[in-house]
Amino acid sequence: MKFKSLVLLSAAGVLMPLASAQAQTQIQWWHAMSGPLGEWVNDLAKEFNASQNQYVVVPTYKGTYGEAFTAAMAAFRAGNAPDILQVYEVGTATMMAAKGAIKPVGEVMTTGGAKFDAKAYVPAVAGYYTAPNGQMLSFPLNSSTTIFYYNKDAFKAAGLDPEKAPKTWPEVVLAAAKLKASGHKCPFTTSWISWTQLESFSTWHNVLFATQNNGFGGPSARLAFDSALHIRHFENLANMAKQGLFVYKGRENKADVAFPSGECAMQTASSGLYSRVSKEAKFAYGISTLPYYPDVPGAPQNTVIGGASLWVMNGKSADTYKGVAAFFNYLSKPDVQSASHKRTGYLPVTMAAYELTDKSGFYKQNPGTDVAVTQMIRKTTDKSRGIRLGNFNQIRTIIDEETEQIWTGKKTAKEALGAAIQRGNDQLERFERANKG
Repeated sequence: MKFKSLVLLSAAGVLMPLASAQAQTQIQWWHAMSGPLGEWVNDLAKEFNASQNQYVVVPTYKGTYGEAFTAAMAAFRAGNAPDILQVYEVGTATMMAAKGAIKPVGEVMTTGGAKFDAKAYVPAVAGYYTAPNGQMLSFPLNSSTTIFYYNKDAFKAAGLDPEKAPKTWPEVVLAAAKLKASGHKCPFTTSWISWTQLESFSTWHNVLFATQNNGFGGPSARLAFDSALHIRHFENLANMAKQGLFVYKGRENKADVAFPSGECAMQTASSGLYSRVSKEAKFAYGISTLPYYPDVPGAPQNTVIGGASLWVMNGKSADTYKGVAAFFNYLSKPDVQSASHKRTGYLPVTMAAYELTDKSGFYKQNPGTDVAVTQMIRKTTDKSRGIRLGNFNQIRTIIDEETEQIWTGKKTAKEALGAAIQRGNDQLERFERANKG
């Protein structure tokens, strides 16, 4: 859209003078970031707009990830979709299947004349949003991964070494037992059960979560987390729950308040929880890698990403795509990426940004903040590249429902995981039927 008059960008907080607003191309960006993260998004647009005078990015908050996604699909069908849409990672397969709705980012960057090298991005991040032909489909804006937090003060009180985090699951169990013996009522908890204990657990141990290389091989993928290793892990978690060593705090990120408050001494959660922990924790804390089973060949491998990426909608003008390419090129700059990483706790998505952050001394000043990055910059395998399945959000809900039966003692680990696979595969079959041809 061309502007012939004064442009007021209330969303980005920028008042553009009449002269600089002439002939600028407006880029509509719908997102799901609220609060401090919403301020971060607005600042990114504001800074990009100030860096050049050809394009104006207008960020608009459209509710939660799910609400923003639904609104964008409805707008696309009505012919007035935004130019850029932020979509959470579990919506990737659905976006890919929305034929004619999106324009691959790799294509946008190339035709837009922007400098673009997919190899510059962290492999485990870029790989998740890349098609089988090697073309990047969406731009990774805010990526996180699963890490391990522990309370150093609680460790010290329990007679544990506060500077030595448990690296393996057997060590987690031993630490939890000592924490309980010292009077701690919640030695260990976790948020996002499917993401931390099945999805990342699988890639961390280099075993499949689903067939067809976790869905990357096509829509005929089916769930495969009923292996002996998966069952063994959930049997161990069930035993921990019976002994009061593991306390289940609810679905999604409901447990995230438990660690910063000091209620739970250890937690597996998103690296994005760091900003909250650093502000709210009234105790010394440590950050470490996701635990693993030391007898599993190839472990640890790499964890999978969470967060969201930016998708470019189809049917826009050539000028719009040039503007989007320029914006994504700006977001890829090492200094911009590094600043975002420090501000939000999200991963730097390029190696150059990681190296710049490292050289700045940030990781030394904030111990543990590099754990998420080091887990993700390892080389990926076909089993650890990520998980890309249709109806993934519904599958996660099913996993929550079934694994909750384990903690209440109503089902064994084998029964619950088997039921989750059966019900989840029904969702995959529906998705495959709906997207054939």
